Amino acid sequence: MNTLTVVLFCVLAVVVSAAPPHFAQQEFIPILASNLDGPNVDGSYSYSFQTGNGIQAQEQGSLVKISKDEDANRVQGSFSYTDVDGNPISLSYTADENGFHPSGEHLPVAPPIPDAILKALEYISQHPEEDNL
Repeated sequence: MNTLTVVLFCVLAVVVSAAPPHFAQQEFIPILASNLDGPNVDGSYSYSFQTGNGIQAQEQGSLVKISKDEDANRVQGSFSYTDVDGNPISLSYTADENGFHPSGEHLPVAPPIPDAILKALEYISQHPEEDNL
């Protein structure tokens, strides 16, 4: 064995021994339902699936013309599962030329912007000439 082989073997042994225990055991999870339609000629598609451990997902998308020379995918979907603490997680989303837009009760919500900051932003927008000083 050359030195490189020994080093790679040692690194692999460390990685495998450091892997969390839930990766060591593989439980068979059945697919209870699955559906796929597409991709179609017009760029549309849809899929859905449900697994034996409660994971569900579905998505549909289409190709839309957003300008004379540009197309974009528009997608909507959702998925749900139970987290490690037993809490149900459900997320719905859309994605389009403006980005990914998720919604779900488990997602963090930004605190409201304080009134003083809102007033300052309003003042700044009404006085652009002061930006040029």
